[in-house]
Amino acid sequence: MKNTLKTASLLSLALLLGACGTSNTPTTTTAQHDGSLLKTAQVVTDRWFVELEGDPTSLSSQSVGSQQATFRAQAAKQGIKYQEISAYQTLFNGFAVQASSSEMGRISQMPGVLGIYPIHRVDAPETTVDLNATVTPEMFYAKGMTGADIAQNELGLTGKGVKVGVIDSGIDVDHPAFKGRIVAGYDFVGDDYGKESKYVPVPDENPDDCGGHGTHVAGIIGGYDPGNSRDGRPFAGVAPEVSFGAYRIFGCGGSSYDDVILAAMERSVKDGMQVVNMSLGSAFDNWKETPLAKAADRMVKKGVVMVASAGNSGASGTYSMGGPTMGDQVISVASVDNAKIDLEGFTLSNGTKVGYYTATGAPAPTLGTNLPITKKPGSTTTTTNDGCTASGGFAAGSLTGKAVLIRRGTCSFYEKAKNAQDAGASAVILYNNAAGYISPTVAGTPAITIPVVSISDTDGAKIDGLIAAGVSMTFDGSKVSVNNPTANASSSFSSIGMSAELEFKPDLGAPGGNIYSTYPLSADPAGYEVLSGTSMASPHVAGAAALLLQAYPNTAAKDMRTMLMNTASLRWYLNGSTLVTGLPDYAQRQGAGMINIVNAYTNSVRATPAKLSLGESATFATRSKVVVLKNTGARREVYTAYNYPALTIGGTTLAPTPVQKYATMTINGQSADTASGVQIIVPPFSEVELNVVVTPPAGAADKAQYGGYVDLESTTSPNIVVPYGGFVGDYQSIQVLGNLIVGGKSQDFPALGDDVADTYYTEGQTVANPIDYTFKQVALDSTKPNELTLDAPYVIAQISHQARKLTMELLDGNGAVVDTLLKQEYLGRNCTNDVSKTSSTCDAYNTYSWDGKLSNGSAAANGTYQLRVKVLKALGDESVASDTETYTSQQFTVARPQ
Repeated sequence: MKNTLKTASLLSLALLLGACGTSNTPTTTTAQHDGSLLKTAQVVTDRWFVELEGDPTSLSSQSVGSQQATFRAQAAKQGIKYQEISAYQTLFNGFAVQASSSEMGRISQMPGVLGIYPIHRVDAPETTVDLNATVTPEMFYAKGMTGADIAQNELGLTGKGVKVGVIDSGIDVDHPAFKGRIVAGYDFVGDDYGKESKYVPVPDENPDDCGGHGTHVAGIIGGYDPGNSRDGRPFAGVAPEVSFGAYRIFGCGGSSYDDVILAAMERSVKDGMQVVNMSLGSAFDNWKETPLAKAADRMVKKGVVMVASAGNSGASGTYSMGGPTMGDQVISVASVDNAKIDLEGFTLSNGTKVGYYTATGAPAPTLGTNLPITKKPGSTTTTTNDGCTASGGFAAGSLTGKAVLIRRGTCSFYEKAKNAQDAGASAVILYNNAAGYISPTVAGTPAITIPVVSISDTDGAKIDGLIAAGVSMTFDGSKVSVNNPTANASSSFSSIGMSAELEFKPDLGAPGGNIYSTYPLSADPAGYEVLSGTSMASPHVAGAAALLLQAYPNTAAKDMRTMLMNTASLRWYLNGSTLVTGLPDYAQRQGAGMINIVNAYTNSVRATPAKLSLGESATFATRSKVVVLKNTGARREVYTAYNYPALTIGGTTLAPTPVQKYATMTINGQSADTASGVQIIVPPFSEVELNVVVTPPAGAADKAQYGGYVDLESTTSPNIVVPYGGFVGDYQSIQVLGNLIVGGKSQDFPALGDDVADTYYTEGQTVANPIDYTFKQVALDSTKPNELTLDAPYVIAQISHQARKLTMELLDGNGAVVDTLLKQEYLGRNCTNDVSKTSSTCDAYNTYSWDGKLSNGSAAANGTYQLRVKVLKALGDESVASDTETYTSQQFTVARPQ
């Protein structure tokens, strides 16, 4: 049955998918470039992590302290100028410092320094908010998707006795859903942190939430409010009896920084949290070696189950995850859309309830309003231009005091509503001309002043059939539960893996699209709101972990992910508005699939490893892995094992496309691609090895990502899945130093920046006049004489893919190396390659500046120089020339006034 369903799905998809491609041809020019075009997008930081050698979880505090004291003494001896912001000893051996990039270049080469990393600004996670509350999905539905409802009601699991830390914007301490259950916490920042771009922390002991995000997350994990009930059921999160630790790292609005987040992570460990949820991260920073990812891994080593959101950068392509979620042992959570939604409703005179969306640009209906329903004479459920001006509109006064039913089509929603309003209508009911619901906009001039609501095609047809005999409707505030059209599909915003090192990520999926949960009373007197994002998915898994820890308190933190991944259920690919049942979505977007708490609780066979990272196909034509099945139960377990491939990701990094090319597999020497599969028997209290050999998909394009599942099906026990993912071709063939689209045209980058001349010189550009830098502070705007900029060179680099290491060198006029100015490890990629698409959360390039000093602190002599940037590619080998990309700037002159 499995393979039959899969084949049918693939055939249907073949009829639906198309192919597309784009090409940008860079140009080389001698013309001067307008430097102002890049000013707003420039990415500069003066805050850095400095990591020293030695894992603090393996060293004594005395050893860590000694290393840090030695660093301070050496930096002082060398005259390096920096300001220490924080020191860390629990999860990270090193400091957060403030310094210029040139000073950081000197620090990067000090003995004992393992690496330097920019401290990222972390914006409060993006979520979609339904401020009008016209759509109110229930935690009841989301809990049904994960099995949390059965775990609570039938298994008696509530998370009691388990401590869950929430590193976020705090928790509303006055909200009834958390009364008496916040047992630890700290406010690291204060209310005004980030206000007007001022980041001055004012810490205190009260982690009260005024931003909202943390309260919403905590409600999903384990809120419980008998004062908010529906159908006799009180609001309850996944684990409604957990105790909370609240660690506030955001102010009432704005952003936070990695160094604050790291401090909160260390405190949560000291406070004894057993599970910690982090619904935040830095997109594209997807290395397990970055400070927050490494610290998160060390939390697991210390016995904490770490759960983190995968990120909301799915629209920015592949390799778009980042932050703590990239830790090797961290549970990385993708988002799945909720199963059902509750709509506001009106009731027909025959008692039928109809759900609706309120149109944007029109007032909400007044509760209690009762109106007869009419329509334009002659209109039917096939009329294509119902209510449009071209079809005659409505007769003057014909709709006075009535609600008019209008079918979608031909003209705008505004035109239909305006014509009805002019004819005296008291309300408009728009119905769809295709399956499902619409969310219309009727904004225009003059404004629409009557309620406009939209309903489904089927409800519209029902009402159309009742009008002849007479029917009325009442806006009575009723709720109507309907199936979500995108239910159980991966959310389109959910970030896509893999990691920069081709490690399989994300790990799991959970409900994150349209989730109803707690909200600060200060922001919403009702205390509840609907939000969407991977931020909402992660706490479902944190709550699930709390339930399983209550059931199995001796479970090692590192084993929790395996329990949940083994028993997850796959999500199908959403092609536009069509859910292709039986065809798994990209494994690199959904991980192992949706968590199933009940199956995780009852499963007695564990498969390790829980996922297979297969690397690049250029290295090995096939990949061989061993999966061990360990049966801890007294019953003999029998499985049929299949290869269940998911869609391959083709296209480009920024524009991925689904491709129907699939890997093949053998298990224990037998084909796993047949309908009969491979029979596997696991005796009681024993282990069985599966020798899994995966062959990458034939015909898949170079640089594609493929994936799928080792699918073990049982008729008596929960099914087990082990996801796999790999890369087609030579991974080092991905270009790192890319071209940049400026003013709509692709230009050769990297480039040499010159602020005083208000220009930049693209790679290979011929320069007619000498380039010189004085290293003097200069006012670029004569109207702002106090705003000074250093007249110094800098490299502008578009980072198209994650890089293992970047080195900037100073060359003399003959091309010989004078000095190494900067070494930076584990770089993330830029969000886009188009300057016009940048935003506060999406950058197009990085800059690397030189202040005229050498690594020993002395000033470089006047003369002719060049800057050279070398980038070692992800998983690259420095001894292989093709694994390093090199850019060399034009020659310039250091011309300090004598």
